[in-house]
Formats: sequence, C-alpha cells, structure tokens
Amino acid sequence: MALVAAVAALTVAAPAVPQAEAASPCPGRLAKTVSFSTGELRVYERGDYACAVTLAKRPGVRRSMAVSLQPRGGRAANDSGRFTRQAGPVTVHSLNRCVRATGSVSGVSRSTGWILC
Repeated sequence: MALVAAVAALTVAAPAVPQAEAASPCPGRLAKTVSFSTGELRVYERGDYACAVTLAKRPGVRRSMAVSLQPRGGRAANDSGRFTRQAGPVTVHSLNRCVRATGSVSGVSRSTGWILC
C-alpha cells in the first residue's frame, strides 16, 4: 500500500516532460511541397533515394487518399486507400534520375512535374 502511494505521489509531482515534435514521415531533407485545398504533397530526398507522402489538411475523417512517386524511366511506387491522416510514405531509387510525385485527398490531386534532376 505504501509503495502504491509513493508511486502515485511521484507521478503527480514529476515535472512535465515536453513532447517531441512529430517525426517526418520520410528520411532526408524536404525537397518540394505542393499544397492544395484538401491536403499537401511532400517530397524528400536522401542520397540515392526519394520519398513522398500525401497529408490531409484536416486529419481524422477516413477519406480517399493516394500518393505516387516515379523515377524517370522506372516504375512508380504507389499507396492509395481510405486513410485518416496520410497516404505513404513511398520510396524509389532515384540515382541520377528525375522523379515525379502525385498526391490526392478526397478527389483533389496535384503533381510536382519532374524534379530533383
């Protein structure tokens, strides 16, 4: 009983620990952001790889979302479905190649065109 009281007292008296900011969904540096009315498409680059994610502007409600990332001359990596917050991340090998990313949320989509060339 005394142990439970001691643990409870320490829990209440302990100082608040600051929460870490949300981690990036992709490793590397943010290379391109495309905002649109229902969301945002983000493309990251790190070494020989590119990564993309589509984020909903208002997370919480399950809705149709998609992200696609394609290296020039290669196959696209895709993720689509009904998500509450984000589609992706998807990653492709992009050594010496441009990439094109497309993201959509609730039927509204945007593309980057060829980037990271």
